[in-house]
Amino acid sequence: MKQKIVLATGNQGKVKEMSDVLADFGFEVVAQTELGIESPEETGLTFVENAILKARHAAKISGLPAIADDSGLVVKALGGEPGLYSARYAGVDGEHADARNRAKLLQEMARIPAEGRQAKFVSCIVMLQHEKDPSPLIAEGECSGSILFEERGENGFGYDSLFFSPQQGCTFAELETAAKKKISHRANALAVLKHKLVTD
Repeated sequence: MKQKIVLATGNQGKVKEMSDVLADFGFEVVAQTELGIESPEETGLTFVENAILKARHAAKISGLPAIADDSGLVVKALGGEPGLYSARYAGVDGEHADARNRAKLLQEMARIPAEGRQAKFVSCIVMLQHEKDPSPLIAEGECSGSILFEERGENGFGYDSLFFSPQQGCTFAELETAAKKKISHRANALAVLKHKLVTD
């Protein structure tokens, strides 16, 4: 019988992604929203801190092992912004948040030349055996690229249409979903997690 593990999100895409990796290790992933658990306030100062905070909250309420990820876009020329606030960079939530976030990013970077537009997507995944687990499993992944001057592509979400991958020669929004999942920051973090589950 598989061990249930709560994922600190309501995002079904993340549930599917995590399930694909964790099923091999005897885990059945359930989203915290299915258990009536709401997300805590993210007060951490790093992706790692926020991921741990979310995982501890889910483990405490559910009594189950928990897994959480925190991710975002880090732009060198903006001192790391939008960073931890990537999802609410423009100060709004809801269906129009992504478009407003992209518009703000373009505005903030309007005067930055092409050679200074380096950026990376960062993902941090944390796994806890229980609420007070003193040694969380931490897996981090990155994906480097640059920010374009205008949007390109129809797929993806968030900042994908502005994030150009030199390895792929296109934006994340121009990639097929299956192709993006193989090279994304979260895919890289999941690969690290998988390795740690095998070796730890």
